[in-house]
Amino acid sequence: MKRLLIILTVLIVSFTEISAQTKSIQKSAPLGEASPESVGISSERLARIDKMCRNEVENGNLPGIVSLVTRNGKIVHWKAYGKATADGREMKQDAIFRIASQTKAITSTAVMMLWEEGKFQLDDPISKYIPEFKNQQVLKSFQYSDTTWTGEPVKNEITIRHLLTHTSGIGYGIIDSDERFKMIYRKAGVTDLFTTQDITIEESVKKLARLPLHHQPGEKFTYSEGLDVLGYFIEIISGMPFDKYLETHIFDPLGMDDTRFYQPETKANRLVDVQHKVEGRWEKYPVTFYDTDYPVKGAKSFFSGGAGLSSTAKDYAVFLQMYLNGGEYNGVRLLSRKTVNTILSNQIDDIWGENADARFGLAFQLVTEPGQNKGGNGSTGTFSWGGYFNTQYFADPEENMIGIIMKQTQGPVNDVTGWKFKQLVFQTLDD
Repeated sequence: MKRLLIILTVLIVSFTEISAQTKSIQKSAPLGEASPESVGISSERLARIDKMCRNEVENGNLPGIVSLVTRNGKIVHWKAYGKATADGREMKQDAIFRIASQTKAITSTAVMMLWEEGKFQLDDPISKYIPEFKNQQVLKSFQYSDTTWTGEPVKNEITIRHLLTHTSGIGYGIIDSDERFKMIYRKAGVTDLFTTQDITIEESVKKLARLPLHHQPGEKFTYSEGLDVLGYFIEIISGMPFDKYLETHIFDPLGMDDTRFYQPETKANRLVDVQHKVEGRWEKYPVTFYDTDYPVKGAKSFFSGGAGLSSTAKDYAVFLQMYLNGGEYNGVRLLSRKTVNTILSNQIDDIWGENADARFGLAFQLVTEPGQNKGGNGSTGTFSWGGYFNTQYFADPEENMIGIIMKQTQGPVNDVTGWKFKQLVFQTLDD
């Protein structure tokens, strides 16, 4: 009987592993390099990106960079500049970066893959699956002397859609803009962002569930740990550890072999140092509330759905190309075209203002027509985000272009690539 139960469990897990991603009748070519002119890009204009990156490193504004540009599924620019480590290791194209909040779009994609299986509805209350979120309260008063607080009951429960769109009211602890929430989260022992300690996402999320909200769910946009909640939610719905779900349903099918929460020892020497400026020199960032070496050391047990992954420029380009392909890549379908359309649609109404430059969907920030018309942001519908350590990406569906620039810094940086990279990518068009 025991043997039969084991066989059944293996069969159930095996079925889960093949049921989310499927073979597609479409088969796009895998990302490969091509001449810029073959996809309507000017080599001469592309050289301006190369010059900018070289100048920023040579002028000491950044220790190192990897930048990548694609058009029509072809890589037309993929270069490494400067140093990957404070002790002088050269940056290489396949360098591994902590992508921090770029993790969020991957977690959201996993949520929507499970949604496509009919496992839940987007407007289900999260308490239906994580009971600790029942009877939540919005912060009403706070005592700085002892961090005690009072709250008022929520009018409507937090839903899965609220968590995907950062409208749940949950905060972000150590990086929260409200000092009260920094203190409340710290006292409760919520794990923010990264850790080398032996902690699970379940433990942290259940602590988070007992804490007050910034505002009523759905009322405002507050950048939050909601994607960590969804990481644990994925474990509940799929019956698999969160890291294994991402590996078997997204990373392995897409060939994203270098994207993981924790890197094996064989890849540790490809991890880029996080650096900061000290008296005009770039030095490795010290241990603060986290150890920057978390991707390769420690307990390796905390799978942060909002900030935990490390990856390469090429791997992340593959992920974005899947979206530009309408949910398919190299014959594997992760999402249907209709689901991609939903993900890339405004989900927050006018919370950011009626004429805002951007809106937010179910995984990304989205450029609006006013944003497009300002210039340098891409076409309406361009989707983007970035990460805590100075990484950035965008994908323009109208132009079928991707731009990724990877850096690893903390603290003040005199870095023009933050605005100039996107602007220079779009001026390369020559078709």
